[in-house]
Amino acid sequence: MRRLPPEPPSGEITPEPLYLRRREFIKLGARVAGTAAVVGGGLLWLVGKGPPPDEPEQSPLAEAAGTTPTGPYDTDEPLTSNREVTTYNNYYEFGVDKDDPARNAHTLQTRPWTISVEGEVARPQVIDIDTLLKWFPLQQRVYRMRCVEAWSMVIPWLGFPLGDLVKRLEPTGKAKYIEFTTLLDPKQMPGQRSPVLDWPYVEGLRLDEAMHPLTLLAVGLYGKTLPNQSGAPLRLVVPWKYGFKGVKSIVKIRFTESQPQNTWALAARNEYGFYANVNPAVDHPRWSQASERRIGEFQRRPTLPFNGYAEEVASLYAGLDLRRYF
Repeated sequence: MRRLPPEPPSGEITPEPLYLRRREFIKLGARVAGTAAVVGGGLLWLVGKGPPPDEPEQSPLAEAAGTTPTGPYDTDEPLTSNREVTTYNNYYEFGVDKDDPARNAHTLQTRPWTISVEGEVARPQVIDIDTLLKWFPLQQRVYRMRCVEAWSMVIPWLGFPLGDLVKRLEPTGKAKYIEFTTLLDPKQMPGQRSPVLDWPYVEGLRLDEAMHPLTLLAVGLYGKTLPNQSGAPLRLVVPWKYGFKGVKSIVKIRFTESQPQNTWALAARNEYGFYANVNPAVDHPRWSQASERRIGEFQRRPTLPFNGYAEEVASLYAGLDLRRYF
């Protein structure tokens, strides 16, 4: 039986099943200079408007990193610094503190890597990650990302629309949902040796959510290959949902007729539902969702419905009770 934590103090708040295990601490500071440095070098290289960094990362994304972004869904808000994006992470497979993943994720081996496609699909198969990278042109997407713990970031992802892959795989008429599963390997992922969650990590989307052009399979950020702590080599990015939807290190994609179980709903169903759409009008049982703190800033800001993407995605939930399915 999971122990219930006491009412949390102010500041960053940890999801209930992990609260007593966390050594939360807020690393605030003016780190705008770090963002500016990246924008001046690596990011301009990414969009083809500047020279490559002095020491560009050698990876399968080297050629794709010069791809010009498509742009229609990009936010023009200031980017969160590369340092914060890659050192302030929720990735419990590598530890429950925000800085644990960056410290521990070096144990993950991202090659060879395959993704199994199963379920209600015309073309079940096992796809090598490097084969997958050849199928679709990579795009930069600058998205707002929000965590249910009431902090947020702005991240320049590199990836391709999940919908493009779905079309290629040809789901059957019975497919209504897609289930995503993370690698299960306690030797590589030391956090899986602890029963803080039921491993492996599993998440899901409705098929129409998966097909929306905002939904991304990301393989990089800031113009480079995803670092291990950010979900390498393949992760889900759904910018209008809370961050726990962003399943990382994906090894299985399964098309289903019924709604899949998702890890956090199993851990604390009263706190984490299947939909995970950002609804600032519905408080988390232990804190308010009405405001958030952008990492790198001191002041809080109002939380936007659907994380600011209501114009693009609200129609997906017409008639749905967004207080129940928040």
